[in-house]
Amino acid sequence: MTLFWAIGAALAAVALGLAARPLWRRRAPGAVSRDAMNAAVYREQLRELDADLAAGAIAQADHDRARDELNRRVIEDVSQPGERAAPGGNRLVAYSVLAVPLVALGVYFAVGNPAVIVLEDDAQATQRQIEAMVERLAARLKENPDDVEGWKMLGRSYSVLGRFRDAIDAYTRAAARAPRDADVLVDLADVLAMANGQRLAGDPEKLVERALQIDPKNLKGLALAGTAAFDRGDFARAAALWERMLPLVAADSEDARVVRENVAQARAKAGAAVKLAGTVSLSPKLKGKAAPDDIVFIFARAAEGPRVPLAVLRKQVRDLPVSFSLDDSMAMAPGMNLSGFARVVVGARISKSGGAAPQPGDLQGASAVVANDAAGVKVVIDRVVGAD
Repeated sequence: MTLFWAIGAALAAVALGLAARPLWRRRAPGAVSRDAMNAAVYREQLRELDADLAAGAIAQADHDRARDELNRRVIEDVSQPGERAAPGGNRLVAYSVLAVPLVALGVYFAVGNPAVIVLEDDAQATQRQIEAMVERLAARLKENPDDVEGWKMLGRSYSVLGRFRDAIDAYTRAAARAPRDADVLVDLADVLAMANGQRLAGDPEKLVERALQIDPKNLKGLALAGTAAFDRGDFARAAALWERMLPLVAADSEDARVVRENVAQARAKAGAAVKLAGTVSLSPKLKGKAAPDDIVFIFARAAEGPRVPLAVLRKQVRDLPVSFSLDDSMAMAPGMNLSGFARVVVGARISKSGGAAPQPGDLQGASAVVANDAAGVKVVIDRVVGAD
């Protein structure tokens, strides 16, 4: 799979998870297709190759080898990352608009005569012609069932045509012959999800996990894994997985911009989704030990794990008793967020010095262990630091 297929499919998967978010720019009216230009170049090269053979400039064997190399290159190189046209919010339409002509070219080179391909103004490949070429490829694979690349191409073709059950069969055959091909595993996961109502939970996600164990930098795998996490509401993990895509694409590319936007949205949802709420009060027996202007730190920390505060809120003694709400926007350190720890303890401390670190003479209290999205948590400041 070339970089285009990896990024294109990966970002399409992100679109699936984020529903209506557009992933690809709309091409300006009248813009020239990069795919058409690339394909036209290959067509001209093939014509020149045939002309050389007819003129006796090259031998038949050399001609065949050169033509096979061009065939391989057109399948791999037609449409590298660049301008792409697709409306956001409809993953299948977006994928198909771009991929149908590319698959038509790829399958044609696999089973047809590339020297007679006619592009753009000459003729447009119809859906029926594309389907006929795909069926020819399927027939060829019956005679050569060990052709992994052929099964991958057939699976991609069926996927573009919306024939997801057939795509599952093709990718399953490819995976059986290449069980450590991460691209095949994530493509199989993708079509399984599409055939199952665009749901990645279950077998599709397990396949993606296997693929990422084989290739942790697989773009489509990271995108699908992030989408699965996003779908089940684990927005912090979705953001972390999508962040891993950024070093793998050009920093100034449209792909990078879209991934950054999606990471930001997942982070925002993580902060908004996890909210810990309750009240803090001061025990009557300690009221004489606190001044109205003393600072009150209200914080959450992991019940098991690092003791770095996951969220911190500042109030004053005069505010007590006070209602509080803690979320990821109040994190003190990158990656140490409330949403990242399911079980937490809420603490409150009156700082006599005004500093965040506890000092002898400060007043404090803590809750029992609670869920990170609990409501009605009660904390009573009832102890003096250093008095135990």
